[in-house]
Amino acid sequence: MSDQAQSPSGEPPEDGGVPQVLHDLLAARGPSGYERAPAEVWRAAASTFAQVSSDVVGTPLAVVEPKHGYESAARRLLVMGHIDEIGLIVTHIDDDGQLWFRGVGGWDAQILVGQRVLIDTRSGPLTGVVGKKPIHLLREEDRKKVADIRELHIDIGARDGEQARELVRVGDVAVIDAQPLELPNGRLTSRALDNRLGAFVALEAARLVAAAGGAQWELAAVAAVQEETTFGGSRTSAFALEPDAAIVVDVTHATDAPGIDVKEAGKHELGSGPVITRGSNLNAALFELLHDTAEAENIPFTVEASARATGTDADAVHISRGGVPTGLVSIPIRYMHSPVELVQLDDVHACARLIAAAALALERETSFAR
Repeated sequence: MSDQAQSPSGEPPEDGGVPQVLHDLLAARGPSGYERAPAEVWRAAASTFAQVSSDVVGTPLAVVEPKHGYESAARRLLVMGHIDEIGLIVTHIDDDGQLWFRGVGGWDAQILVGQRVLIDTRSGPLTGVVGKKPIHLLREEDRKKVADIRELHIDIGARDGEQARELVRVGDVAVIDAQPLELPNGRLTSRALDNRLGAFVALEAARLVAAAGGAQWELAAVAAVQEETTFGGSRTSAFALEPDAAIVVDVTHATDAPGIDVKEAGKHELGSGPVITRGSNLNAALFELLHDTAEAENIPFTVEASARATGTDADAVHISRGGVPTGLVSIPIRYMHSPVELVQLDDVHACARLIAAAALALERETSFAR
């Protein structure tokens, strides 16, 4: 086994490749509500430097205690990235053996056409292919229409419905069969970058704080479940942990992809570092801490504006209990919610360094009151 495989940390390998923990997180299948496999990877890595547990909905937690001398009445910083991914769920098995399904999370149905999928069944993963009526058989007017999920099915090669029902049950879930692939210039493509990257950054930031001997605040890192469907993991974790402040880590759209208008989305190119969000439901003082920390640590970054809800776990966390001062740090990626999401690894590591440095900059009396 190589040193890279032995290391539980997210440190970049000497060759600049994909950290083993990140690779394992991306290879694991875990649609919303079915995150057991990636959560096990996350917990195993976190257990090497933190106190680890899981809650009843499946969200893993890693706690890094404050540094010596600050244990008494320590305040708590929550660092959260969600670990679920979009997927498919079987809704019906017809008498011809075809599987009909709905999306778990937000899908562009055109992406699904012609894909291979892996279905998690009682007997283990089962391969299928997404089919639709061939173009040759479509009426002229139908050829111009985009695909609809209701018109797609999964073919597992079953002889008939009886055999298909022996292999698959209604409620089994699937993901597109796409493994991580390294590209030139330190870039990586994979399904589930949204948001195993955020879960990885939360893990890595916690590891960096632990390696520094802890911060003045306790750090609670979580890999929240069910973000793509209900914000379930973020709601329960924020309520149970009662943090004094929170930093949510997610992905955002890299604006150097074709067709994106930077006047609306802002300018956040691959390689430009973390994206720190300012917005009406985000804490202004926590934004300034992240902004100033990035400048002090010479970490490149950009700023994104959010006029209303962010569409991330921050929307649930900031209104938990009596309110939680919340910041949002994002990683720019291309082709979101597809099996070829693409990221520059430098941005991932920069996000972890930024959040760890911000955590270490907190003082016992730091206030984020508006």
